[in-house]
Amino acid sequence: MNLLTSTERLRPPVSAAVPSWADRLNQRVDRFLIRLRHWEYWPFSVVYFPVIIYYGWLALKARSWFFFSASNPGIESGGMLGESKMDILNRIDAHYKPKTLFFLQPTIDAVLDQMLLADCWFPIVAKPDRGERGWRVEKLHSVAELTAYLNDTPADLALIVQEYVDEPLELGVFYYRMPGQPTGTVSSIVVKEFLSVVGDGTSTMLELLRRNPRARLQLPVLMERYGERLTYVPEPGETPMLEPIGNHCRGTKFLDGNHLITPELVAVFDQISQSVDGFYYGRYDLRCRSIDDLLRGQTIRILELNGAGAEPAHIYQPGSSIRTAWRVLLRHWQVLYAISRSNHQRGVPYMTFREARTIYRRIQRDKTTRPS
Repeated sequence: MNLLTSTERLRPPVSAAVPSWADRLNQRVDRFLIRLRHWEYWPFSVVYFPVIIYYGWLALKARSWFFFSASNPGIESGGMLGESKMDILNRIDAHYKPKTLFFLQPTIDAVLDQMLLADCWFPIVAKPDRGERGWRVEKLHSVAELTAYLNDTPADLALIVQEYVDEPLELGVFYYRMPGQPTGTVSSIVVKEFLSVVGDGTSTMLELLRRNPRARLQLPVLMERYGERLTYVPEPGETPMLEPIGNHCRGTKFLDGNHLITPELVAVFDQISQSVDGFYYGRYDLRCRSIDDLLRGQTIRILELNGAGAEPAHIYQPGSSIRTAWRVLLRHWQVLYAISRSNHQRGVPYMTFREARTIYRRIQRDKTTRPS
């Protein structure tokens, strides 16, 4: 059940005083302690500190700070930064993709016209063509929501609109293959559990959220998004979905699914990947109907393919150790280096400082531009 469409069983809101400074301080301290006790919420610079040191050593060996750009010759920067999602999706067999529309300068009329022509109607997922970590990715249910989204979107920000894939499983499958080799490796599977709470028949959504540490981290955003809909009282066992976008920074729980890796699964992703020109290393984010379907290569809908900047996201399994995560990350960077060097020896150039600077400036412009 999606809370966005819920209108029944709303408990009348009770007038409440504005939280005191002490209450606000306690809430901030609570969120800080949750993050402190769970390394999956630690800042990027802390989690990746050993990786950054190792990256420096690999860059010295390769004699290029941008050696990773050769890992996936078919993707700008190898997929480390600033790459076009649509360019990558265009390389994937249509059999494995949801209906996807692309707009260089999106307007409400243009988007609706193309949606009608493609028989791609609400709900949809809108997202920038270039972006990361769930930036401006939203599930939209109506013309009104799409209009509001576009009104808050810079006119020159290229946009992707995808049909919403209503399949029960969302996974991230990390795959790599050495250049010239017919088969590759599936090194990581993450199973995504969307942010939700379980109803008890008496508590409101807001009360349930406040009992859930993961949800408490998202509480300010959820209160702004849902407002009085958080007075909804779910039935016992009902599990309203609060966040339909499967990003860790938006409350999705990442679970270790490596037990699903089998020769049959590797064969499926060998078949998918060998048809993606210039791709050797990265993570497929997809939805499917069941694990059996996944192993047969059926009902797979690839939402995105991320290149060199992708993570083996199973490391964020709650309760896993930071040392285990470091070992996994360092091993994947070793593979990234080996693939990049192999491609470079085959004639693939490394990205230059000038090219990297151009990409960085474009990213900063996209993030800071606001609609007029």
